[in-house]
Amino acid sequence: MSRLFVKKPLGQLLSEAAETEKGLKRTLTAGSLVALGIGAIIGAGIFVRTAAAAGGHAGPAVTLSFIIAAFGCALAGLCYAEFASMIPIAGSAYTYSYATLGELVAWIIGWDLVLEYALGAATVAIGWSQYLNNLLATVFHFTIPFEWSHSPFQVSDAGVHGIINLPAIFILLMLTLLLIRGTQESAMVNTIIVIVKVAIVLLFIVLGWHFMNPANHTPYMIPADAGVVHMNDGSVVDYSQPRHHGWLGVLAGAGVVFFAFIGFDAVSTAAQETKNPKKAMPIGILVSLAICTVLYILFSHVLTGVAPYKDFLKAGSEASVAYAIDTYMHGYGWLSLLITVAILAGFSSVILVMLLGQTRVFYSMANDGLVPATFAKLHPKYRTPYKSQWLFFVFTAIFGGFIPDHIVGNMTSIGTLFAFVLVCIGVLVMRKSNPEVPRPFKTPLVPVVPILGALVCGSMIFGLGEENWLRLGVWLLVGFIIYFGYSVKHSKARKLQQQ
Repeated sequence: MSRLFVKKPLGQLLSEAAETEKGLKRTLTAGSLVALGIGAIIGAGIFVRTAAAAGGHAGPAVTLSFIIAAFGCALAGLCYAEFASMIPIAGSAYTYSYATLGELVAWIIGWDLVLEYALGAATVAIGWSQYLNNLLATVFHFTIPFEWSHSPFQVSDAGVHGIINLPAIFILLMLTLLLIRGTQESAMVNTIIVIVKVAIVLLFIVLGWHFMNPANHTPYMIPADAGVVHMNDGSVVDYSQPRHHGWLGVLAGAGVVFFAFIGFDAVSTAAQETKNPKKAMPIGILVSLAICTVLYILFSHVLTGVAPYKDFLKAGSEASVAYAIDTYMHGYGWLSLLITVAILAGFSSVILVMLLGQTRVFYSMANDGLVPATFAKLHPKYRTPYKSQWLFFVFTAIFGGFIPDHIVGNMTSIGTLFAFVLVCIGVLVMRKSNPEVPRPFKTPLVPVVPILGALVCGSMIFGLGEENWLRLGVWLLVGFIIYFGYSVKHSKARKLQQQ
């Protein structure tokens, strides 16, 4: 049993963080990391998940959902910042867990991060496809046929069944090629996109403020007698059910919009490619999280003030921001077009960071022997893990092309929340087991902050409901099969322990 929880020595982790000619190239600064974090955070969450949470669970009180989600993320972010400054190596929560909680927990986290990053990229690619069609309709009066831009599980109002989401697969392919070309080039593209989309978000907040209807914010939480809405896919939203009104609805909404914050932990996966990670990592994580939280609260307040929350269940479910502008902000069609272009660029930066984070986790797992060594193989010219990049293109393309976004998005959220809980616990364990290790950044108010972080993130897991718990359970079961079938036989930490 003890072998299941063999730990990777901290000294070995720190030696791996040292730059070598064969290792990942250090090119990123604190400013690059803040831009990377904002690039990952502002995307599908604010433009797609806001509408889903408001329409299905929280109504105008989705702003409270964002505050709850941000609070949980801030607590987890403080724990991430301590680990990232102390263990500046690729792998994020997986690496931290290996040093603190042992190999089995590290595997669970690593496998869980596949759920977070890969399915996160797939979710955003689906949103990208929706907004592309909106742009094509506005500019060229043409749209990609429903069957070629939706999954087989989706049906249009006219009764047309989806076949495959080709635009989602296309954007995943283009960004995979960019990432193979190099991290520095990818970061430069991302920084430009971040500047553009933050400017557009601010423009919507300022202009939309004048079109808010106070009636749309009354009552602020969805009441139990709000009725029933029949969705296009045949499902029904009954607001009398606990998860669709009141404070439980707000909590459920927090679990949904939590997807909007997952980008900040992707920053930590780039630790081994950062010039001064001990200083830059905490800055990148916490500053990007703070900036995006303020923007999210303001944005969701304006969006639910411009359009009634029930609109977001049907007519406004796809390209919700453009819908709200076109329907309720007359004379601002140019803003709808501008936002659609910015959203397409913004979604691209989110996918970029998600794909980057995933391959860096697998890079670390391959170096540890838990997955085949081919995933740690670097491109001879660009020094990027190109084989891993191609694998996850195929994986994300399957989900992006054939699965609806609400399923993929909630799976991403629950996987991320689970990882956050374990990172918070890991800080407590590390303070007890390795108190002497230098910590350039220390999580404040330990043990209060880590315990609160685990509890708040755990409550959001509860808010996502039994269906998503079951999906997480099935995903972890598949992971255990791979771990006991392959990883235990090839683990380098186990072999070292046996010597």
